[in-house]
Order: sequence, then structure tokens, then C-alpha cells
Amino acid sequence: MNKTVSNAEEAIRGITDGMTLMLGGFGLCGIPENCITALVKAGTKNLTCISNNAGVDDFGLGLLLQSKQVRKMIASYVGENAEFERQMLSGELDVELVPQGTLATRCMAAGYGMPAIFTPAGVGTEVAIGKEVRNFNGKDYLMEMAFDADFAIVKAWKGDTMGNLIYRDTARNFNPLMAMAGKITIAEVEHLVEPGELDPNHIHTPGIYIHRIFQGSNYEKRIEQRTVRKK
Repeated sequence: MNKTVSNAEEAIRGITDGMTLMLGGFGLCGIPENCITALVKAGTKNLTCISNNAGVDDFGLGLLLQSKQVRKMIASYVGENAEFERQMLSGELDVELVPQGTLATRCMAAGYGMPAIFTPAGVGTEVAIGKEVRNFNGKDYLMEMAFDADFAIVKAWKGDTMGNLIYRDTARNFNPLMAMAGKITIAEVEHLVEPGELDPNHIHTPGIYIHRIFQGSNYEKRIEQRTVRKK
């Protein structure tokens, strides 16, 4: 089955105001740059975005925040984005901060078809407010619900027209988990090849999880902060 679409604009068709999106990436590594740009151009608003972080002021999810298209942000780390901070403190943006492991496992649970998971992370903290706590073998655990996302948007290094994906280095972060979890999953890749060209032993995401795939372009691959030591 050929799942290819021509570009990001075609890939994001069906994403409408008020939807919940998962967006892969760790910091600025492995983010779906082309699809984010297409969403900005489309002007889709009131979005709930699930991502490890919120990008930076002028890149990644920071672009959607700049244009006031995000209603709620569910993330683990948001410290590189001044506009995020401003919107959160002013009450313009609803924010749910989630421990990073919990964020990953809630994505995984959605992909596995599990309604919820139990984790000790956050017990006795603000994270636990309003959540069910159960005791197993003398230890308390929070019940955390699996995410329910309309679309998942991921970025891979290579993919074939059937949707099989290979991620590279640190980009193999939240992308594989989120690829499993969306009702519709979009993959943008740096290199799109024909079926049979990828080594089956190297495939990280099987094509069964991918609904649309396209070859992206003009990737900047920014780094939030570059620190080097003197020689």
C-alpha cells in the first residue's frame, strides 16, 4: 500500500480547530519541521499539543505559540521558550506539565490500547492532585490516563512508501512511541525509498502504524544551546 502524499500541506489535511496533536522530538532534535510550518500557514487554532517540549521562540512548536494557535500544551520541559512562559503566566495558555517518563509511558499506553498506567512518579506532589492513587505491595502509585490524540506527527531519517521508518540517533526519542499512538499518524522523512530498500532489522516503526508519509525538505536541525570547551 502506497501511503505517500506530496507534501506537508497534503499530509495535515483533516487537522481542524480544537484537535489534539502529538508531535515527536526531543528539544529541537527530531521534530517534524515541515508539518509544523504547514500548520502555522493553515492557521489551525485552539490546538492541544502533546510534546516533550515547546520548542524555542522562533522555531518548532514556538512558531505555533507565537501565532496563538495552541490552547493547551502538555509537555515535560518548557524552559527554552520565553513566549510560552509569557502566555502561561498571563493565563492565555493552559499547561499540563508531565514527568518525562510518564509522558513517554502515556504515549506507549495509547499505542498498546491500554486505557491507563500506574506510576510512582508524582505521588505526593502537585502532579497527583485530582488523580486516583492505588497501593500495590505497600507502595502508592498514580493512575495516569493514556493520551487520546487525533493525529500524531513524527519525523524520521528514512522511510519507505509503506510507512516503515528508521530514526537516527537522538531523533529516536518520542517519535517511535507517538507513531503508535495517534488515530492518524503522519510521518515526514528525510529520505523516502521504495519497499525492500530498508533493512528489516533496522526498522524502528513498522508501517502498520503510519497512515501518511512524505519526503520533507530544507531541514534546519537546530540545537537549542551549543556549548563547547576550549581545546
